[in-house]
Amino acid sequence: MQPPAGRRVETSGAETPAAPGAGHSEENIDCKVSAMTQFPASPVSRRLILALVLLAVAGAGGYFAWKHFFAARNGGPAQNLVAVQRGDIEEVVTATGMLQPRDYVDVGAQVSGQLRVIHVEVGSEVKKGDLLAEIDPTLFMARVDASRAQLRYQRAQLRDREAQLTLAESQYTRQKNLLAEEATTTESLQNAEATLRSARAQIEMLKAQIEQTESSLRADEANLNYARIFAPMSGTVVSITARQGQTLNANQQAPIILRIADLSTMTVQTQVSEADVSRLQPGMEVYFTTLGGKERRWYGTLSRIEPTPTVQNNVVLYNALFDVDNASRALMTQMTAQVFFVVAAAKDALLLPMSALAFDTARRAAAGNGAPRPRPEGGERPARRATVQVVGDDGSIGAREVTVGVSNRIQAQIVSGLTEGERVVSVAAQAAARPGQSTPSRPARLH
Repeated sequence: MQPPAGRRVETSGAETPAAPGAGHSEENIDCKVSAMTQFPASPVSRRLILALVLLAVAGAGGYFAWKHFFAARNGGPAQNLVAVQRGDIEEVVTATGMLQPRDYVDVGAQVSGQLRVIHVEVGSEVKKGDLLAEIDPTLFMARVDASRAQLRYQRAQLRDREAQLTLAESQYTRQKNLLAEEATTTESLQNAEATLRSARAQIEMLKAQIEQTESSLRADEANLNYARIFAPMSGTVVSITARQGQTLNANQQAPIILRIADLSTMTVQTQVSEADVSRLQPGMEVYFTTLGGKERRWYGTLSRIEPTPTVQNNVVLYNALFDVDNASRALMTQMTAQVFFVVAAAKDALLLPMSALAFDTARRAAAGNGAPRPRPEGGERPARRATVQVVGDDGSIGAREVTVGVSNRIQAQIVSGLTEGERVVSVAAQAAARPGQSTPSRPARLH
């Protein structure tokens, strides 16, 4: 008999293999069970599985702990607390300005000619009356010499006419005496009289010519002096527009040679937008900083606001000017200044972030129809009412109304309603419920 297919038959300690292609599934199952029985799970694998389980449990516990202790009870954002502190605050209007010397003069040429020499350079310190430049004086000297010669000629003619006048007077007197003795004719007397009058008229004519020549001589001498250009004021040479050897033409417009400025006092010309210019008043405090100035502040007082605006890219800007002392010469021409006009300020005041305040805009609009309230004299901002969420000693949060004074985009002055050190919630959305929102029956409590 032959054994059944797929079965092993033990014969004298040897195994006879099963027929090919039969019983492979049962043999594979027996091999897998035998392998699992012979090779159990190692200790390293067990530790890895245990660590993963513990890590998952710890993450779930941490999430629920954060949810319970730190998240808001109402499902909102976490509440950030701030304390009421003391400090200084300013409400300012910012603008950009440019520095210019307050006193300066453009030195030009009053006569035409070639610029022979320039005696100064940019940055030179000059005193009033110092020689700055010279124009070729050849033509002006020639005109002066000609006028002087003409004047000498006319004066000589005047002396000749005066001598002729003396002779004419003598002849007239002689003819008059002879006519009295009937020793001459009336015609001779009349001729002598006419000669006398002509001599006197010629003298008057020469005197007028001499005055005209003297006037021309003064003009020629003045032009000769204008060929030497002197400093009209003390200061610093800040620019030179002409070049040595250049021909200047002063017939139509006086050419500018250089500029002298007094840098001891600078003027800041600031351009303020039409939305902010109404908040400015002459006499208010103002300060500015410069690029590279290491946050140094330069203080001044607003002197004037020019009524005529300038329009740049459809933006209406008004010029606000003020002076600042520059004895140290640290400020220079054309510097850019970041200007701050102090509208209101408070020193050693109670301060809170603006995010902690909630303003009742509906009540403000109803009281003033949304129009801004007029600022009282003295520049102080009128007090406003706001609501904050104050944290009590037991951790409870309650709403409280406060009076707000000076404020800017970051902080606000608390005039009344809070004391130094009290804690408030700095989220404005939690400071007061908006119209149409329900408020919780019990205040939230911080754990």
